[in-house]
Amino acid sequence: MKLPIVAYGDPVLKKVGTEIDKDYPELNQLISDMFDTMYNASGVGLAAPQIGLPIRLFIVDTGEDEDGNPGYKKVFINAEILEESGEPWAFNEGCLSIPDIRENIMRKPNIKITYFDENWVKHTDDVDGMPARVIQHEYDHIEGKLFTDKVSVLRKTMLKSKLDAISKGNIKTDYKMKFPNKSKKR
Repeated sequence: MKLPIVAYGDPVLKKVGTEIDKDYPELNQLISDMFDTMYNASGVGLAAPQIGLPIRLFIVDTGEDEDGNPGYKKVFINAEILEESGEPWAFNEGCLSIPDIRENIMRKPNIKITYFDENWVKHTDDVDGMPARVIQHEYDHIEGKLFTDKVSVLRKTMLKSKLDAISKGNIKTDYKMKFPNKSKKR
């Protein structure tokens, strides 16, 4: 089932997610719905706060590479980035919760992360390149951070009217969204 994506300005996007356990209600269905939602919105990652749930869960699927090889696809439960290393590099990032805004964000290319997968198997992985960047972006969501928090104060000031428009629902997307400051018409 495709779920609405929470737009910029909703307080859930600024909350640090809480850990969950194996008994989290209908977790497998939630994960399936998150993949449906992400694919419908043409995303490569989606975190639970983006669908209104302040929990430590996110998914990643970078899709096939140029040669048709399968991409990096994983479920991350209660993840913790243990280490980030390497020379930071810029990449033009976007976010399903902040449509039509893209900014160059600096991130380190290598991470070490520990997490549980959907079967509650614990992993500690070293990840690099684009999958590491996507993981860092989604991890920021479960830490209550957005990519716009990483831009300069000047740049954020320049984006303010666009961000306000998004929170009010004055934007068109190809996927369902929930806007925190949309006026309720009678």
